[in-house]
Amino acid sequence: MKAVHFGAGNIGRGFIGLLLSQSGYEVFFVTRNKKKIALLQQRRHYRVTLAEANASPITVHNVTAASIDDSSDIADAVTEADLVTTAVGVYALKDIAKSIARGIAQRLRREPRSLNIIACENMVGGSSQLKKWVYSHLTEAARREADRYIAFPNAVVDRIVPLQQHTDILAVTVEPFAEWVIDRSQVIERAPQIQGAIFVDSLAPYIERKLYTLNTGHCAAAYYGYLEGYDTIHQVMENSKMREKVEAVLQETGAMLIQKHHLDERSHQVYVQKILQRFSNPNLMDAVVRVGRSPIRKVSASDRLVRPLLLAYDLGLDTPHLVSLIAAALLFDYGDDAQAVRLQATIQQQGIDRVLSDMVGIPSDHPLHGAIQSDYLRMKSIYGR
Repeated sequence: MKAVHFGAGNIGRGFIGLLLSQSGYEVFFVTRNKKKIALLQQRRHYRVTLAEANASPITVHNVTAASIDDSSDIADAVTEADLVTTAVGVYALKDIAKSIARGIAQRLRREPRSLNIIACENMVGGSSQLKKWVYSHLTEAARREADRYIAFPNAVVDRIVPLQQHTDILAVTVEPFAEWVIDRSQVIERAPQIQGAIFVDSLAPYIERKLYTLNTGHCAAAYYGYLEGYDTIHQVMENSKMREKVEAVLQETGAMLIQKHHLDERSHQVYVQKILQRFSNPNLMDAVVRVGRSPIRKVSASDRLVRPLLLAYDLGLDTPHLVSLIAAALLFDYGDDAQAVRLQATIQQQGIDRVLSDMVGIPSDHPLHGAIQSDYLRMKSIYGR
């Protein structure tokens, strides 16, 4: 079996590429990094280490790579592929769409058979978004033909991979936990053979459970930890009071998820505790500033902080800890993050009231607007920001 994977970053190598190789696929990486391309072509393997005590590296075999600029090689690879996946980041999907479209067009001309294309990105509906970008590069006739043979199943992926540096640029360290959930209803023909992947009929509960537990909780540890001067998520979680603050946020998102999706309360509490344990992994030195980066995106109305807050409010649930978390996020002033710098400049120029309305998306007449503003001013005074 052959898989084409766009993106040879830490997630691509340490999660998707690893699972695909273990599932019996030859993995063809598409990336921009010339050094990684040369090494993957030369070695045809790399190593992944799980962040746990006494872990031995796992060798990932049967891999190679090509440049995103090698349109002919990519088209040939997509033509022959049994599966196509991506892990390039939300904003880069449009940049790879043309290459995928060329491959699809060639495949339909030469060998029209079914193919699933799965975007493994940290976003809702990543594959659906990728399809829109890909189809924009196809003719109307090719789009009609693609509808018969090509599917873009949405997915949820979950594995913490911190920023890291190795002498070997292909080596990568990842947490032991991994979850890859794929919408079975969107798969064409039959489900791809992927070791450890879960296929479900409805993806929505899994998407929101992951986003509003893992991602929201991660932000809580990062933004609270940043204000207190911690360097890593593990250090934050070692402090019992800080851990309690993170868990309090997850109890609020959990109450919303349980009510909205009719989740089993006991099972969800087990899931919450598992998330907290993952944050506490002493072998995973994940920087607070890495997790907290891009605060403008994370405080937008549709993302991991404000969206669960609004959903909980609509269900009549109390959310003092989510309110406090958003206030903490608005105080994230890390100078090496472009969005953090822009956020602080906007607050200084326009005021917190305007930012809450325009950037966060909570109008001034909404009760939550005043609550966040009050917490923001209180915390700003406490932390001298």
